[in-house]
Amino acid sequence: MWKSISFPKFSPCESLVGIMDLIFVFRCNQHLHICRLVDNNNLSGPLPTELAKAPALKIFQADNNNFSGSSIPATYSNIKTLLKLSLRNCNLQGAIPDLSAISELGYLDLSWNKLTGPIPTNQLASNITTLDLSHNMLNGTVPLNFSGLPNLQLLSVENNRLDGAVPSEIWNDIVLTGNRSLVLDFQNNSLKTIPAAFNPPQNVTVMLYGNPVCGNSSGAPIDSLCQPQSVNQQTSRQQQDSSLICSPCPSDKNYEYNPSSPIPCFCAVPLGVGIRLKSPGITDFNPYEGAFGDSTTSLLKLYIYQLHVEHYIWEVGPRLNMHLKLFPSNTSLFNMSEVVRLQHVLAGWEITLPDIFGPYELLNFTLGSYVDEYPNEASSGLSKTAMGAILASAIAAAFALSAVATVLIMRRRSRHRSRTVSKRSLSRFSVKIDGVRCFKFEEMARATNNFDLLAQVGQGGYGKVYRGTLDDGEIVAIKRAHEDSLQGSKEFCTEIELLSRLHHRNLVSLVGYCDEADEQVHLFCLHLI
Repeated sequence: MWKSISFPKFSPCESLVGIMDLIFVFRCNQHLHICRLVDNNNLSGPLPTELAKAPALKIFQADNNNFSGSSIPATYSNIKTLLKLSLRNCNLQGAIPDLSAISELGYLDLSWNKLTGPIPTNQLASNITTLDLSHNMLNGTVPLNFSGLPNLQLLSVENNRLDGAVPSEIWNDIVLTGNRSLVLDFQNNSLKTIPAAFNPPQNVTVMLYGNPVCGNSSGAPIDSLCQPQSVNQQTSRQQQDSSLICSPCPSDKNYEYNPSSPIPCFCAVPLGVGIRLKSPGITDFNPYEGAFGDSTTSLLKLYIYQLHVEHYIWEVGPRLNMHLKLFPSNTSLFNMSEVVRLQHVLAGWEITLPDIFGPYELLNFTLGSYVDEYPNEASSGLSKTAMGAILASAIAAAFALSAVATVLIMRRRSRHRSRTVSKRSLSRFSVKIDGVRCFKFEEMARATNNFDLLAQVGQGGYGKVYRGTLDDGEIVAIKRAHEDSLQGSKEFCTEIELLSRLHHRNLVSLVGYCDEADEQVHLFCLHLI
């Protein structure tokens, strides 16, 4: 009986250790969507120019690597689909290329490098929310192209060598009403003058500490702008207490007030959902909370008032950790079929958030009182659904990582390998790996009740995944290849060897294989998490 279901969090690119590995993966377009987040990998060497040929890349996040002596390729301006480019703390040198041709670019972070020269003056995309060029060695003036960006939330050029005047028109085209805000960080540069009529709106924060202008001018406005400050996102937001205006809900079954319910002070039992936005294209979530709610409820087929963002917190990355509550519509409890549907949709990654929010990962799905409300259904239906989601995600991660490893090994082998599917068994290619067993097909059929539909817990492009019980009682996941996914015996042997070497806390382990010539099926037995 699972009161809270947690899900594995794994990036197939966490194990990349060299820029040549990254280049080769980029050349394999079908894997590119996997490798868009490659931060914190200790990559070295030049940034790959091959990235400019990526057909549909939306996010390239490679923070905290060591591209020592490398510059940002000017050809990156050809990635027309790019929404976010983040190369923070990568030891990059040279000039910033002109990225104005990327019409959808919304987030640019090149901070904490060794970039030199002036900032390009061509107008960037109008949907830019974040421009962080801080902690470099940029010179020249603050360009006028920072004006006319209606969605800008953060501009940081702190700790550079910029001179001239403090710009006073950056906020002119931004509608700063409600919870919209703008942060302009010019600290620790060589800005010497400020316009006489410099009067930023209330929602605009300007930071000038460490510039000569702070010593050249005086008066209350300039004094307040010249105090040392730090750029901090609203790091968290906690739930507001509705009990201040409503009488208490019943104490049993974890009833709560739905803050957004059209019925005032309406008590219901919510489901808890923990998610993390892994690469959001924003700096301030407040103005986008409404859009997030609209898109999420639409994708989940709920009314907008059924979703409540209880709290969120910005984490290192930056990533946005959120806890959501899903409330039933005009009734106190979800029925069990709706609980199962919502869990299946979220755990199966069947929804895709708008690009501005980037990819997400499901951290937990908390049933709470629903375990007690529907004990039989919760223990059977939810366990099967949850197990399917966990198996599918873990196995997908294993095969994604094996795909990366496979292409890296195969490039060192002959390019003229035969593509013909062999009917020979693995006896020609001995597999002797500790802990990996060879199973007969009849054992696999017996373990899954002849691959009964009720035993199926997942399906992908490669094949179907079944829950099985071996003769010794061990519970395993069995992946059976589709006919059109079969490969030669030698290739299959290589894949078995690769999978046996993959070890990660979020990966299931390989138990064995089956490749009988008369059946031509590929079955993988994997430990459950």
